[in-house]
Amino acid sequence: MACVDSDFDLWAIPPVALNMSVRKKLGLYLNPRNAVAADWMAVAEAMGFNYLEIKNYEASKSPTESVLEDWQARSTDATVGKLLSILEEVERRDIVEDLRPLMDEDVRKYCENQKKNASPPLQVPEVDSCRPRTPERIGLTLEDDPDGAPELFDAFICYCQKDFQFVREMIRELEQTECKLKLCVFDRDVLPGSCVWSITSELIEKRCKRMVVVISDEYLDSDACDFQTKFALSLCPGAQNKRLIPVIYKPMTRPFPSILRFLTICDYTRPCTQAWFWIRLAKALSQP
Repeated sequence: MACVDSDFDLWAIPPVALNMSVRKKLGLYLNPRNAVAADWMAVAEAMGFNYLEIKNYEASKSPTESVLEDWQARSTDATVGKLLSILEEVERRDIVEDLRPLMDEDVRKYCENQKKNASPPLQVPEVDSCRPRTPERIGLTLEDDPDGAPELFDAFICYCQKDFQFVREMIRELEQTECKLKLCVFDRDVLPGSCVWSITSELIEKRCKRMVVVISDEYLDSDACDFQTKFALSLCPGAQNKRLIPVIYKPMTRPFPSILRFLTICDYTRPCTQAWFWIRLAKALSQP
């Protein structure tokens, strides 16, 4: 998604650029049922949600925020520009006028962060060969070829530290059996000393065919997991490439993340399907 220095192309900026403050303010405008002005239901309908989907959102604490999260995850044309266009379409120009400055500021910060992640490192590698080097792709993981061939994986594992014991079991079942899959486990495979966010983006986008998301109550509090999940979703709106595979391995006391609820879940907590769990997961990760 391109960012322009002086005039941002809002039709090229994903909604993930909008921070929680703007989302909550949108909810303050749209959540109340209003007989005069269009509310969140009109916006959801303009986004392409059907009647039953919209009715299900009524139980949400903030229907506007839930709709926005699911829209950005499943729609290929979800952008900040499209959102502003929808608000104009449902005649909520008051929201556009009040929140546009805040949105523009969020977009500016998002673009600055994108540029930082794309910038070359300040330390230039020593010139010891005529072979062209790409520092952002060499020396990230244990098995990277020093001559330039990056290590590739079948899946990136998104997890929080409290779920690492289950990740160990995943390694045993998927790597050390006849499945012979290659997993990218950050604490095991990534070399120290580089920017976490840049490395993570590189691995998810260019080195891993899929991403397994280990969902738990602790996952919901992890900033790293939140970033990894939203970044992967931004690469495949609507999950057309089956890039994300949510996994639940223990009971949860908190709601399942709404941004992932449109995806098929691999559930280890159901005794009746536990025998098929690893077979199904391995098959999903083995797809081309």
